[in-house]
Amino acid sequence: MLADSHCHLNYKGLAEDQQAVLERARARGVTAMLNISTRESEWDDVLATAEREPDVWASVGIHPHEADQHPHIDTAKLVERAAHPRVVAIGESGLDYHYDHSDRVRQQQSFRAHVAAARQAAVPLIVHTRDAEDDTIDILADEMTRGAYAGVIHCFTASGDFADKALALGFYISISGIVTFKNARDLQQTAARLPTDRLLIETDAPFLAPVPHRGKTGEPAFVADTAAFLADLREERVEDLRRYTAENFHRLFGKTGIKAAA
Repeated sequence: MLADSHCHLNYKGLAEDQQAVLERARARGVTAMLNISTRESEWDDVLATAEREPDVWASVGIHPHEADQHPHIDTAKLVERAAHPRVVAIGESGLDYHYDHSDRVRQQQSFRAHVAAARQAAVPLIVHTRDAEDDTIDILADEMTRGAYAGVIHCFTASGDFADKALALGFYISISGIVTFKNARDLQQTAARLPTDRLLIETDAPFLAPVPHRGKTGEPAFVADTAAFLADLREERVEDLRRYTAENFHRLFGKTGIKAAA
């Protein structure tokens, strides 16, 4: 078992040869992939892939970069689309103050709408955060007081303190190929101590290809390389890490219908 908790199969670089991309992933033991949407125009294509491929599921959401362009996407619209049986998550959504492609207030409004949708639809929230740790955790914590919901911090690169606060809220942490980079020592220190029952792995393909593929187009097959690196970092057997991160995936994204081990 091996799960890629976050990839973009319909993005340029993968969409042109999607079937071959999927076959290469399966050949390396990948048994589950979550295909993520970032803007409304992607939703139908992302969902079509999940409808066609039994080991692929979908999310619906608006990336913080796109918040200004999607003022009409509210909680009700997200909940409506999340009713589809192959949609197992809301997102990715969150805050990105690094590029500020969208107004920060608008990002925050969109983020809260996504949290409310995850709560109402009873599916997890996929969180993107960059250079916005304080506001991200404040919103997540404030929204938790309005009603519990589950979620994951995707492509984690934040501080160890942020990780601890997210874990305290019940969130999972997903580690990407960035952890294999030589300059990622702070991330490696955090990844080494994350609790076994809260760890996920991802590719964020077609981005962030791990060593030894760095510089290439990322694809879900490469989640096997990140798993191997993490197992060595955490001094675990790679077979065990592959198994428990896949079990965590299906536990969090319960609509996949695949039961995690007790």
